[in-house]
Amino acid sequence: MLTDAPRVYVARVTSPRSARRAALQVIEGGQRGNPAAQRVRALDNLQFIRDTMERAGSFTAISGLGMVAAGVVAVIVSLVAAGRPTTAGWVAAWISGGLVSTVVLLGAMIQKAHGVGAQLLSGPGRKLALCFTPPMLVAVLLTAALYRAGLPSALPGVWLLLYGTAVIAGGTFSVPTVPVMGTCFVVLGAAALYAPAAWGNWMLALGFGGLHLAFGAAIAWRHGG
Repeated sequence: MLTDAPRVYVARVTSPRSARRAALQVIEGGQRGNPAAQRVRALDNLQFIRDTMERAGSFTAISGLGMVAAGVVAVIVSLVAAGRPTTAGWVAAWISGGLVSTVVLLGAMIQKAHGVGAQLLSGPGRKLALCFTPPMLVAVLLTAALYRAGLPSALPGVWLLLYGTAVIAGGTFSVPTVPVMGTCFVVLGAAALYAPAAWGNWMLALGFGGLHLAFGAAIAWRHGG
């Protein structure tokens, strides 16, 4: 149970910096009066502040190196897909590449999360996942619908737009570079919707390959991997 004074401190917690200030005030308050009772209350209050601090923080386990690896995979996939003689083969190549990239990114994020002591599915990590997942599920459904309708030329634009939307939504809880990357995907996706169909493969290469390489390198350099 929070005491009245720490309630005031906790009410001021809106960011990691304010949480640190509140923690110092709780500790100082715990040194007055009955030391044992105050110490117990201070520990309870500090746990609450830690939880609040986690919710107010950013998810920093986005792996720039994982993005670079996914970019390399996309460049390879674009070359393979360009040589496929059928539309079905082209779509299969990109879907397979997307699955490989997903595994690579998740593996890199798990490794980085362990390194920085972050939890993937709690606090900002959970919010990121909840915001990122719905647009990707929509992309899966639209892929099947557009392919069945005989509109595979629309797939590059749809993939880029929905991936960019997912990155912007999830990136709200991550480092600032992530939503910027998502915006670039959305712009490229919008252009792909109206570009000639023959450009689709290379616009996917520019997005999933080039943007991942560029922004992944920036994140790795600025945020440690």
